[in-house]
Amino acid sequence: MNNSLTALLAETLLSHHPGDAERQNAREGAKDYFACLFPVLYGSVVDSGLEPVIRVFPALHSKENLALQLGYISHALDFDDYHPAFRGHPTTVVLSTLLALSKASPTVSIDAFLDAYVVGVELAGRLGKAIGTRHYSAGFHSTATLGTIAAAGAACRLLNLSVRTTQIALGLAATQASGLRSQFGSAAKPLHAGLSARSAVNSVQLAQAGFGGQPAGVLESFLQILGFDAAQPEQLLAEWGNPWRIIAPGLEFKRYPTCGGTHSAAEAAFVLRQQLEETGQGAVAQIIDRIEVSFPPGADTAPNIIAPKNGVEARFSLEYVIADALINGSVALENYTEAPVKADIAELAARVSRHPDPTAPADELDPDRRFHRVTLFLNDGSQLSHCVTRQETAAAYTDVEAKLRNSLSALPALLAQGVFNDAQLGSDAALHRLISLLSK
Repeated sequence: MNNSLTALLAETLLSHHPGDAERQNAREGAKDYFACLFPVLYGSVVDSGLEPVIRVFPALHSKENLALQLGYISHALDFDDYHPAFRGHPTTVVLSTLLALSKASPTVSIDAFLDAYVVGVELAGRLGKAIGTRHYSAGFHSTATLGTIAAAGAACRLLNLSVRTTQIALGLAATQASGLRSQFGSAAKPLHAGLSARSAVNSVQLAQAGFGGQPAGVLESFLQILGFDAAQPEQLLAEWGNPWRIIAPGLEFKRYPTCGGTHSAAEAAFVLRQQLEETGQGAVAQIIDRIEVSFPPGADTAPNIIAPKNGVEARFSLEYVIADALINGSVALENYTEAPVKADIAELAARVSRHPDPTAPADELDPDRRFHRVTLFLNDGSQLSHCVTRQETAAAYTDVEAKLRNSLSALPALLAQGVFNDAQLGSDAALHRLISLLSK
């Protein structure tokens, strides 16, 4: 028996079986995926990167390019799910890979598809723990790096490959894994998801075709080199599926189309806006002198754009999201498109200053302990302050079905209802109708 980490992982991901609860959570994840994908696919939200992606990577006869297109489209709005252990967006890469491969396999069953998705999320979460706390803070985009390996593992499960072939595929995925956070705020960020899905597909296809690669040592090397002395390889396998990572901590579904690192700040601002309205002093922006936002050191690593020029950059701006929440009482997609930033929001955002809290533990040590405290300094000399933690934000309910219906609202009613019904993934036929729709 081969006791290498890669071999043990291959054996584990091929042999453990999710149950009904895991499959049901997978269906919720799939609905959220489609809710994020359809507005861009059908042009409800303009994305100027889509046409070049389709032109450069035509998908008509290429599973790899279909995976790339789906990964790009489903991550384009930055509205897709998040997994805290992974510190990234697992579904955009995993489902894009599985859907592309299933196009060429019309006999794939819904149970096999969902089980592979569950395995992909499991591997994503475990890779996040195994790589340690420094990978993301060093500048890597986990969705792109770890996501490539997680999606390849899910694909091996879907196709029921041998242990040896799976080992080769995982190693090929690891050697292609790349993606830098410095691309946040541009179309290259969703391209990361697409490139990762494409790499997962070609890793599996190469391994299936008999291409040679190292069957052991590559994952170990990946964790050692890119873990920056903080890797914990034992986390990759310990207590696999007990519970499954799609159950606990589970997928977190976004209620706002912005970086997850802005959400608790937005919710603190919502509370303050309500308090201001109750005072009856006038328009919010007119009575605020300045705003401070505090958080653990390093918690603004992802939302690091202070003065965004357009809505895409604004998704990664604490200042803009706080100002939007204060002025409008919402964080709506219409303010986070490619259009220039709104002047009134930008003007208030310029009054926001960041103040990392030196008494809080560094964010990279435990992102789950993140918080945002927003303090308003009013023109009359008074102050209002409110704090919301990441845990509070994550625990709040997100109505994924409503999110999906809203994403389909621009379609003809009959088509929208059919897509909505199929997105419940209740049968093999529903899965393959969706694949056919996405492949056109």
